[in-house]
Amino acid sequence: MPHSQKQDVVETDIPARLDRLPWSRWHMRILTALGTSWLLDGLEVTLVGSLSGILESSNGLKLTDTEVTGAATTYLAGAVFGALLFGYLTDRLGRRKLFLVTLATYSLATIASGFSWGLFSFSLFRFFTGVGIGGEYAAINSAVDELIPGKLRGTVDLVVNGTFWLGATAGSIAAMLLLHGLLPQKTGWRYAFGIGGSLGLIVLILRLFVPESPRWLMLRGQEDKAGEIVGKIEGDVQQHTSGHLPKPEGDKLKIKVRDHTPLKEIFANMVGENRMRSVLAIVLMVSQSFFFNAVFFSYGLVVKRFFHVKDEQLPIHLLPFAIASFLGPVTLGRLFDKIGRKPMITICYGAAGALLAAIVFPFAHGSMGTMGVGIAFSVVFFIASSAASAAYLTVSEIFPLEIRAFAIAIFYAIGTLIGGVGAPLLFGFLIETNSRLNVALGYALGAVLMICGAVCEHFIGIEAAGKGLESISKPLQSSS
Repeated sequence: MPHSQKQDVVETDIPARLDRLPWSRWHMRILTALGTSWLLDGLEVTLVGSLSGILESSNGLKLTDTEVTGAATTYLAGAVFGALLFGYLTDRLGRRKLFLVTLATYSLATIASGFSWGLFSFSLFRFFTGVGIGGEYAAINSAVDELIPGKLRGTVDLVVNGTFWLGATAGSIAAMLLLHGLLPQKTGWRYAFGIGGSLGLIVLILRLFVPESPRWLMLRGQEDKAGEIVGKIEGDVQQHTSGHLPKPEGDKLKIKVRDHTPLKEIFANMVGENRMRSVLAIVLMVSQSFFFNAVFFSYGLVVKRFFHVKDEQLPIHLLPFAIASFLGPVTLGRLFDKIGRKPMITICYGAAGALLAAIVFPFAHGSMGTMGVGIAFSVVFFIASSAASAAYLTVSEIFPLEIRAFAIAIFYAIGTLIGGVGAPLLFGFLIETNSRLNVALGYALGAVLMICGAVCEHFIGIEAAGKGLESISKPLQSSS
């Protein structure tokens, strides 16, 4: 008879044992295998942005500005669907099963994008690429946070999420090489999509060695299996650590065993007990999603239309964005654990919004050249990338263990539908008006939303720095 059927309650110190561990090679290996979901998304976003000019030319698919931004919207719509579907299944079936399925979906669909023959096929393949990436967000963020010690969770999460921009950097460099004579433009853009898919398949092999989340296993009454996994982790960490591991702190956690959490209970928690946390999550996710998708998906089209940059030069204009955006979380990430979540999230959202607002007037009046705009946006992205990463960190931390992945999926979906799907469509329309003022007003809207995020965090944010996940939000199955 399965262990989960033998007893109604398990008493466990699994969370405390995981949180007391020092940083180790084991943690680095896990992050290498799991953290690549953000890198792959950055690669995808930048490739499409860098290749937008080619996709519109006779060497590509002969798409219009609206069709290029429409394909970006299709990708995001797929990400919303994938997040909701795989987010629910991740809480129901386990982290490990789903982060293997989502990565396989992404890899196959992005390779297929390179074989597109027109708008319909390209949009279809981009949709399924998005399905895989959306599922990755829910499965990966929940798994990473449940394996990382609480005292380092903020730093690690921001760096992991910041690898989006390593992917963006790789995408820009790959696009530059493929569009500058390494391969003919007619085929070079197709091989560009193969880079992401091939990388995904390699990472899939690494993930085969990643264990299931012990925290998820304890919810299902598989305390023995969870203990075995944690024991192996402790043994691995101990081999590379001088001295003894510190003792787990606090009392053991008592968990009522059940095979899933009903949807009714999930939504009751989000709109009832955790209603204000849900408001916080929506505001943070919507504001950062609109900001990044408005600027990044459309920047290649902006510099092409208003600064007459050639198609093959577009990737180099996105490269400074990517570098600055990666350096931001790497530089500021440790402060989210040292100073705290609330002050750092408030500062990053507010500063990003204020700096973006400062660009609106000079851009609208044409007083900034290509280099000036690029430098200005790079400075904004240095700060804003930490804000965006902190939004995902916040959602992952402030909801109970049983619904963590689905909560990430729901608020990612809301943020993407409002800020992500709408932003590329809006900016596609604004760019086609040939009006700098109209595009500048779009940037102004993004600035206002980021400042709203700062205000919301200041008043209702949750301080989670250095705390165990179960103390930030008590599990629904907790038995006191």
